Amino acid sequence: MTTPALTTQALVAGYEPDLPIVRGVDFSVARGELVVLLGPNGAGKSTFVKAIAGVVPIHSGTVDLMGRDITRVPAHRKIAEGLAFVPQTENIFATMSIHENLQLAAAMLPKIERADKIAALYDRFPDLGVKPARLAGALSGGQRQMLAVARALIVDPPVLILDEPSAGLSPKIVSEVFAMLKDINRSGVTVILVEQNVRAALAIADRAVILVEGTIRHEGVASELTNDPVVAKLYLGATPAGVHA
Repeated sequence: MTTPALTTQALVAGYEPDLPIVRGVDFSVARGELVVLLGPNGAGKSTFVKAIAGVVPIHSGTVDLMGRDITRVPAHRKIAEGLAFVPQTENIFATMSIHENLQLAAAMLPKIERADKIAALYDRFPDLGVKPARLAGALSGGQRQMLAVARALIVDPPVLILDEPSAGLSPKIVSEVFAMLKDINRSGVTVILVEQNVRAALAIADRAVILVEGTIRHEGVASELTNDPVVAKLYLGATPAGVHA
């Protein structure tokens, strides 16, 4: 049996030990899957992925990445273990250029590999390669997300986690960002995505997991959940025709 890309067992996490937000979550993602985490506001979705990434304290339980226990690995070392995390905000350095952002991300690589890795990312994200000297703070919302994802991919991580990458973007740009994520997934990267844009996320996901009050309440094949009226009403806070959770 193939080892899952990422698993959590009985994960309890939150900012205060006596007030857990994530309450005993057992979660597993197969290699090559694209899984979306859904749920109402305050369900603990972002806290859950931040705990996996080492940003929020874990009080008990475990996190395994490709069969290795990374529960206590510090956040700044998770990328070296193969886990890339793109937070919703502060995911680029706005006062630095596109190229400087990528150079900084590539600093953990051997010097001989850095230029080739950055060149490959410019090929993959041509919008970034047009004007690499442009300040990251001057980019559009969609271009910022591309840069944040490019920074995360520079070390070829097997698992990529994103926290609400569509936040604040226009519908057209959301489509472009999600198409980019699906393309990354097709290249072999396992993707875990926290999203409020339910329909757009379900359209690209293999599977959806729904959190309510810090626990998993429902999960299933994404295409089958799209028009599930029970799921929409009880967990997503929307009718089947709704767009946002």
